[in-house]
Amino acid sequence: MDSLPEMLSMLLAGAVDVLDIAEDLRKAAVEAYEEVGAWLAEHGNPGCQVYPQGSFLLGTVVRPATPRGEYDIDLVIWLLLARESITQSELKERIGRLLDDYRKWKADQGHADGPHSLESRRRCWTLGYQGFHLDVLPAIPDDEHPPTGILLTDENLFRWQHSNPIGYADWFKGRSEMTRRLVEKRHASVADVPTWRTRTPLQRVVQILKWHCMITFAVDLDNRPPSILITTLAGRAYDGEDDLFTAVRIVLDNMTRFVERRGDKWWVPNPAHEEENFADKWNDYPERRKAFYRWYDQIITIMNDLAGMEGKGLDTVYTRLIETFDREPVTKSYLRYTAETEKAQLRMGTTGLLTASASSTGRRVREHTFHGHGHLPRD
Repeated sequence: MDSLPEMLSMLLAGAVDVLDIAEDLRKAAVEAYEEVGAWLAEHGNPGCQVYPQGSFLLGTVVRPATPRGEYDIDLVIWLLLARESITQSELKERIGRLLDDYRKWKADQGHADGPHSLESRRRCWTLGYQGFHLDVLPAIPDDEHPPTGILLTDENLFRWQHSNPIGYADWFKGRSEMTRRLVEKRHASVADVPTWRTRTPLQRVVQILKWHCMITFAVDLDNRPPSILITTLAGRAYDGEDDLFTAVRIVLDNMTRFVERRGDKWWVPNPAHEEENFADKWNDYPERRKAFYRWYDQIITIMNDLAGMEGKGLDTVYTRLIETFDREPVTKSYLRYTAETEKAQLRMGTTGLLTASASSTGRRVREHTFHGHGHLPRD
């Protein structure tokens, strides 16, 4: 019989499997990205590079919280230009013209799979498709932070914004203890979107946290914590646990320790670029920091409740999960888990003892102590 952590790990992993992007939609999004990227690389400046960033690159995609919600895939278009040679607005407009030319080219070719809209946003251009959209971030090299540092535009800010998506992906890969490269250059200087056959425990932890966060802030999008903030805190707190439920609890127990106070500013630095602060909005909008900690209190309480259900049985655990998480993915995971359990029981010998194939319950997890909320830097 599975232990409680093993049971919860399987239920949670099965649920986020359901929440992962469907293969046909993932394929459509990647094909659209690759075509846009190749077109931009061909028609942009010499040395132009295009590569993905965000959840598609990291393998932490979660289904949108609402039926009409869209998946998004972020891509960077990097032009080999000096900061002194162009302004933020000029770069933004140059990329906008390229994307508009791409839309016209698709229409002239009679292709029905092209973007149906092009919208300017604060830091990017957004190409709209059926079921997903591409956020295209204009960028130039950050000569002060080579080789992968970039400067991004922001319509609301005078200064260029520092970032390093490739460096961040390498950091996250290391925290996940992954060995395969995440960024592979194509012939047209368009990097591939990784195809994740299996998810690491850290990727699953991030998906679970993002899932619960989307549910919590379904009607309060302005205060919803950015996924990059959750991903970074989780990545820093992760300690290499193999068991998913144990990994979730340890991450939750430690993640807020990586929220810094620098003078009068709240700060969660980009691990690949110390000048980028993922908690910058907390300093302008204190209610967003309070909202983050309210969400944190909720999910750590839920996980502590689940950890105290030893001996309560699968049905009781399932009932507690659907009180908090979406019923559909949890139910699908529950049904799959019970079916697998029944198959294992059928493999029992006539003596009533489990056979070797049915008694394997996985790796034993080490003991740990959870301290709850005593360390939260809230004031």
